[in-house]
Amino acid sequence: MQFDNPVTRMLGVEIPILQAPMGYIAKPDLVAAVSEAGAMGLVPGSLGIEEVRADIRRVRELTSKPFGINLPIAFIRDVAIVDMIVEEGVRFVTTSAGSPDTHTARLKDAGLTVFHVVPTLRAAQKAVAAGVDGLVVEGSEGAGFKNPREVSTMVLLPLIASQLGVPIIAAGGIADGRSMAAAFALGAEGVQMGTRMVATKESPVHENMKLAIVAAAETDTLMLNKERGKPVRVLRTQTTSAMEFDNARDAMELLGDIAALYERGDLEASLAQCGQVAGRIDAIVPAGEIIRKTVEEFDAVLRGMANHYLGTPTPA
Repeated sequence: MQFDNPVTRMLGVEIPILQAPMGYIAKPDLVAAVSEAGAMGLVPGSLGIEEVRADIRRVRELTSKPFGINLPIAFIRDVAIVDMIVEEGVRFVTTSAGSPDTHTARLKDAGLTVFHVVPTLRAAQKAVAAGVDGLVVEGSEGAGFKNPREVSTMVLLPLIASQLGVPIIAAGGIADGRSMAAAFALGAEGVQMGTRMVATKESPVHENMKLAIVAAAETDTLMLNKERGKPVRVLRTQTTSAMEFDNARDAMELLGDIAALYERGDLEASLAQCGQVAGRIDAIVPAGEIIRKTVEEFDAVLRGMANHYLGTPTPA
């Protein structure tokens, strides 16, 4: 099927699917594979300026298709990265983990399209007031750092869509065409996949983490650090399970040994950030195949519902 909506037009892509900009995971091979499939790969901007610049240039060597970058405001090491992104000619940016007022005006003045990641209606309202072009609405079932007050995609997405008139990309709980169709029914015009993209052939993380995602049940993630105001959703392991109700230890200490997890496959050494949707992932496949099958299933779900509930067969 062919998509034509504000998200595809703004981003210049064929398919309104984004790959989440996961630090140390969304490396050029994965980003380029997603973009080459017609969707939108995102380079994480949480690393040093020169490393991010090198990733941008390497993605360009691998694909001529559009790709973007994420600016996690609270984790930016040098604000000069904003100028570098403009200099490198990146046209699409998502901002997150901070105030949308911080960089939106500068990016917009340079002609970039800016979407801000939001976990609440209030945050969405602030982002729109700051002048963003659209929103990435992220439910609490997603991986990584979360709002201390949990709101699922099923509640948050239609709430924001009913209140604000900007394009929305849904994140949290998205892994296939069925979940993409659900997000569109709730008001989204695009989706973002994180955990699904970790378990891909192009993902650089150790096979142990990919296999752990495939083996995970829907109950095999948990939130740590809620009491410290910086919750993070991670895969349930012996280490993280022991910390679930331990308020004395700061889970962030484990992030210092992330290489032991991503490079050497030690699941107990660090925090394997993972969304609840891991319980629906059953194979490690190429990113391009995920994009293709998602679109096919999305189309089949919409046609099937129209046939079943409206009684009007749709053309093949």
